[in-house]
Amino acid sequence: MKNAIAELDGDEMTRVLWKVVKEKLLLPFIDLKTEYYDLSIQNRDETNDAITYQAAEGIRRLGVGVKCATITSNAARKEEYNLKHLTPSPNGIIRSELDGTVFRKPILVSNLQGTVSCWKKPIILGRHAYGDVYKNCEIQTPGPGKAELVFTGADGKEIRKTIMEMKGPGVIQGVHNLDASVSNFARCCFQYALDQKVDVWFGAKDTISKTYDGRFKELFQTIYDAEFKAKFEQNKLTYFYTLIDDIVARVMKSDGGMLWACKNYDGDVMSDMVASACGSLAMMTSVLVNPDGVYEFEASHGTVQKHYYRYLKGEKTSTNPVALIFAWTGALAKRGELDGTLDLVAFAKKLEEATVQLIADGYMTGDIARIATEAPKAVLDSWQFIDNIAERLA
Repeated sequence: MKNAIAELDGDEMTRVLWKVVKEKLLLPFIDLKTEYYDLSIQNRDETNDAITYQAAEGIRRLGVGVKCATITSNAARKEEYNLKHLTPSPNGIIRSELDGTVFRKPILVSNLQGTVSCWKKPIILGRHAYGDVYKNCEIQTPGPGKAELVFTGADGKEIRKTIMEMKGPGVIQGVHNLDASVSNFARCCFQYALDQKVDVWFGAKDTISKTYDGRFKELFQTIYDAEFKAKFEQNKLTYFYTLIDDIVARVMKSDGGMLWACKNYDGDVMSDMVASACGSLAMMTSVLVNPDGVYEFEASHGTVQKHYYRYLKGEKTSTNPVALIFAWTGALAKRGELDGTLDLVAFAKKLEEATVQLIADGYMTGDIARIATEAPKAVLDSWQFIDNIAERLA
């Protein structure tokens, strides 16, 4: 490695396996260079999330980051970890700071059968990583009254609309987005689709949300026409917009192989749906790409809380580490690509091939053993699984 990548450590079972992956699959084979950030829930709480913002800055400065899964705190976690306060989603902070788009793609293996039989090619899910409910403002109203949406311009002029004449107690939510962020989202999707040689499908609900979703539709079309249409036509690729309910119906009948662009919350939900339908959240790659060419690779699933509690009791769990491994390989391959170190790119590819081939040969963790087309030769715990990959890689 010529240059370092930003390494963001995480929580619970994924933190345990993160260390094992480094010790068994990386350090014996490469001169690993990282800039380390501890994003454990305790450290985020102690630093009042300063560490999260520092990590985001590190990713931007170095150009490449790799992130373990982290806990987003709630009331139960606050009590469990004796936190000073509830901390916001670290993923939300990083995505907002980098203003990027999250692309998720299933890792397909020949002997694993997903629940949607017509999907033959991976569906890339492009999720806008800014705004909407993740940057919302909420009020619980105590009784009857008028709910209003008010914008006060820098010149002092006011735009005011009545949301609802509320007859009793209720809740109000305000969400926002920025033209610049939506435009960056569109550019990231079109550029990534060109890189991957796939069509782009974009769905929202402009028939209902005529202004908010309508603006997404308008900006996507403007940027496509001005900056990408000619390139798409040269590569025999297409882009189209339709309502999100129509997109869902089309996706479920397709053979896959497209980039499905989604607004933030839509992408949150639909990426889990695609991952689950393909077999497992742990068989999914995830990369945040911003318009400046900054990349953050991450595990696409949570911290595997239940397995962590069993691990604390002394058990060796059959937690699937594939998404963690592919987060590292994605980051290393991108680092090698940017630095011109082709041996590093080749190593990342070989590690991915060794991981996939192990599963194809019938050796797997418990979550994917349930969807194997033939009975597995062995169901391995996480440590055995990683040791088997290391042997093949050596």
